[in-house]
Amino acid sequence: MSYVDLKDIAVSYDGKSNILEGLNLKIEKGELVSLLGPSGCGKTTTLRVIAGYIDPKEGELFVNDENYTKIPVHKRNFGIVFQSYALFPHLTVFENVAFGLKMKKTDKETTAKKVNEMLEICGLTEYKDRYPKQMSGGQRQRVALARALVIEPNLLLLDEPLSNLDAKLRIQMRVEIKRLQKKMNITTVFVTHDQEECFSISDRVAIMNNGIIEQYDTPENIYARPKTEFVARFIGFENFIDVVKKEKNLYEANGVVFHVDEEVDAASKMTIRPDDIEIVKELGAENGISGKVLVRTFLGKSYQYEVESNFGRLVVNGSDMEVYETGDSIYLNLPSHKIVLV
Repeated sequence: MSYVDLKDIAVSYDGKSNILEGLNLKIEKGELVSLLGPSGCGKTTTLRVIAGYIDPKEGELFVNDENYTKIPVHKRNFGIVFQSYALFPHLTVFENVAFGLKMKKTDKETTAKKVNEMLEICGLTEYKDRYPKQMSGGQRQRVALARALVIEPNLLLLDEPLSNLDAKLRIQMRVEIKRLQKKMNITTVFVTHDQEECFSISDRVAIMNNGIIEQYDTPENIYARPKTEFVARFIGFENFIDVVKKEKNLYEANGVVFHVDEEVDAASKMTIRPDDIEIVKELGAENGISGKVLVRTFLGKSYQYEVESNFGRLVVNGSDMEVYETGDSIYLNLPSHKIVLV
């Protein structure tokens, strides 16, 4: 059994419609797994089920082979960092970090030793006598992390912890979170709606939609090979063409047969990123199509074209080596190894 195992979890807030429906998720010891998806997809609800704030209507939660489904929040020994940090404004940094140990009735000497060690790990030693209002957003975030980690939790839960930080600080803090997580080898669940943030920090990612996990895989595999149209659109694929399978690796769209390296029996569409479509001098024998430029957009180092074709409008990114005007006829090549079937 995996270290964390959610089995057939169902959650309903009104007793009728389910927010989560038959959700299954396995997390290995020491992994950082992100729950990614749009607002309302169920990712925070899933985190709250793991934390113990929500009792599932159906299903079970296991952590380290122990059934946690009915264990109350205060007995789970999970570290939790919220979007708002939830620091106590009347307590110093030291006192905030020590709070969890105090609740566990840890003796003063052990508490001081553990808190000082955690402050050093998180780079907060010089701030231990300050109050939260005297610190920057990034520093407060590190205090919240230190407080969650000092209790040596069985699991670390992060609920969009970087959303209140500016762009530069977000990048710094996600590196810091990954460093601490690996240093302490702590199993972590990270909730976010930010794809770049998620892919940069995670060992595996669960992309959620309407209460179910549509794909659970490494960031690299999801980026290169999304399994569903929802996942593909969510991570930046823009061109979708309806297809019918003809034979092995051959798919027909609007009377044209395309060669595709991968083979998916149930695929109904093929998709390709704008960066992966090649603008060529002449129509190729395989996977070549023609079109007309409708819109040109300058992107700084390159241009993006909206192209009208027999397969609908396609978005294509081209270099600044040769620039095409609105109304120009152009030829495109869809490399077989870049086409994804969904």
